[in-house]
Amino acid sequence: MRNGYKVYDSDTHVGPSADTLEKYLSARVRELVPDLESRKVLQGRHSAGVPYELPYPTRFRLGSGAVGGWGADVPRVLGEAKPRATTGGASGRFMGSKAPNLYSDDWDVDGRIRDMDEEGVDVQLLVNNGGPSGHENREVNIEFMRAQHRFLDDFCGKYPHRLKSMICANASYIEESVAEIKRWSGSPWAVGVYLNLPIDYPLDHPDLHPIWRAVDETGLCFIHHSFSQGYPGYRDLWHNPFLGRSASHPWGAMRAMGAFFGAGLLDRYANLRFAVLESGFGWIPFWAARIEDQAHYMGFVADGLQHTMLEYTTGGRFFASIVLHEGGKMVKLVSEYLGDHLLMFSSDYPHAETRFPGSVDLALSWQEVHPDLMRKILWDNAVKAFGEP
Repeated sequence: MRNGYKVYDSDTHVGPSADTLEKYLSARVRELVPDLESRKVLQGRHSAGVPYELPYPTRFRLGSGAVGGWGADVPRVLGEAKPRATTGGASGRFMGSKAPNLYSDDWDVDGRIRDMDEEGVDVQLLVNNGGPSGHENREVNIEFMRAQHRFLDDFCGKYPHRLKSMICANASYIEESVAEIKRWSGSPWAVGVYLNLPIDYPLDHPDLHPIWRAVDETGLCFIHHSFSQGYPGYRDLWHNPFLGRSASHPWGAMRAMGAFFGAGLLDRYANLRFAVLESGFGWIPFWAARIEDQAHYMGFVADGLQHTMLEYTTGGRFFASIVLHEGGKMVKLVSEYLGDHLLMFSSDYPHAETRFPGSVDLALSWQEVHPDLMRKILWDNAVKAFGEP
């Protein structure tokens, strides 16, 4: 709690090291991947961009790594003909004033709670991407997905009312994903479902209905979160991380929002809620108005939609986390245009974009935001999206 406000941070991250995740792997993985030890790669930097001290932790790499995007490209500075570097990858500078607990995004759950207490956060939603994937044998990827859920059950289980996360599904193994949703949906930590999509696989594909049905029946929230690869346009960024990072999350969320609404998924599944995280929010009024018009002008949306695009946006089943750099004026503008029930506080902890330990204090400094709206953004709206913690 901070200054009398309860705080639900709707976008934080967790990623177990290889040594941690290995404890949750089934014996079957060792049979399928006899060279498992060689699949571990060193990680020299913490997710906040802070270098680790030796010994470096490791992460599993089951495939060839990133398929493209600002997180994998050899970076080029704008205005220059060629990249200066010869190796790929780029990360932002740390935006906070104090490095998060160096292990709090992994195995030291108590360290994470200490950081939450320091910042004044009551509940965190932990984003995970379903664990390592990319192995040529789909059974291996499925086993790693299951191991990630077992890890989350242990990690969040120590503080079940403070640490929440999401069940990860994958369009490449729908039946197994549905089984995982049903298995973990009653767990205190499971408040949503995140869906991994292969490149060029549409979010509105009819083969995904078993997943939407399972999310609907279990009362969970569907969660979209872009990453540094796989978003629209990742193939042609001119090798520039500034352009890629600026465009990736908003465009990915725009596409997801248009496909989800335009396919009529909120009509078909009456309990389904939809949240976009770490994608900004100032674009939402513009985008809602634009797709409202385009649905009539261009068409190519599902027949018999029961609501307009703007009504889907404002109808109480769509939510979006804020990003702190857009500030209080943008919060006020979007809330006045779309309603005060939509936006949720987030910090991106422990990634470099977080303002740790001052993220909550920064939001509370926005004088344009009325206390009633601030209370909804810091707590009430996340509870509507993800349930009482």
